[in-house]
Amino acid sequence: MDYEQAGELKIGQVGIANLRIRSMDVARLAEEMRQRVQRAPRLFARAAVVIDFGGLSQVPDAATARALIDGLVEAGVLPVALAYGTTETERLSEALGLPLLAKFRAQYERADGAAPPAPSEPAAAAAPAGANPVPAPAPTGGNPGKIQSAPVRSGQQVYADNRDLTVLSPVGAGAEVIADGSVHIYGPLRGRALAGAQGNEQARIFCREFHAELVAIAGHYRVLEDIPSDLRGKAVQVWLEDQQLKIAALD
Repeated sequence: MDYEQAGELKIGQVGIANLRIRSMDVARLAEEMRQRVQRAPRLFARAAVVIDFGGLSQVPDAATARALIDGLVEAGVLPVALAYGTTETERLSEALGLPLLAKFRAQYERADGAAPPAPSEPAAAAAPAGANPVPAPAPTGGNPGKIQSAPVRSGQQVYADNRDLTVLSPVGAGAEVIADGSVHIYGPLRGRALAGAQGNEQARIFCREFHAELVAIAGHYRVLEDIPSDLRGKAVQVWLEDQQLKIAALD
């Protein structure tokens, strides 16, 4: 018998957009997504999107959810799953024929039913000149940081699970580097960098030469079109302050 598999299945970290719905206004949501696609088509055109109804007090019915999916498709993105939530979300996913994405389950599945604990208050770290002080990254439990020495090329993704990521080489356009902690890049960043992937708002991004397509911390992101042109090519630091993503040059 031929035991060679026709398809090899691997389960790994997926860099995928999570659209958290805060207001069930289908027309407004579709228009907001259309504007994102128009502003940054290289990032968002035909991008895979997970729909997260966790920001609503009530999960919408199947007809409303289908209208949202149709609106998002017309706007230029491809809804591929629902974010795991309540049993109502699970029933809705079955009605829609969409999977529940396992990556988002950890924040809901807690034995005691409690919300995730807030990060401890670390001592403030020195900020770049002209910027407000920013908190130091939260400790990562003693795990050593991951070091990537080879260039990260277009289409590749490097992920540091529950630790910082240090990249010693360039991150090319179309490449993605992700860490649950902070991201340090000692070469040019032309792709995407995502820190605090599991919600650590104390994480930061450091980059020696900044040309990023997208930077994000704990889900808060900015694309190249939203970044001041005088920061491009500079050494920068990216951090989260009052739920706003800040970018400043490093002296």
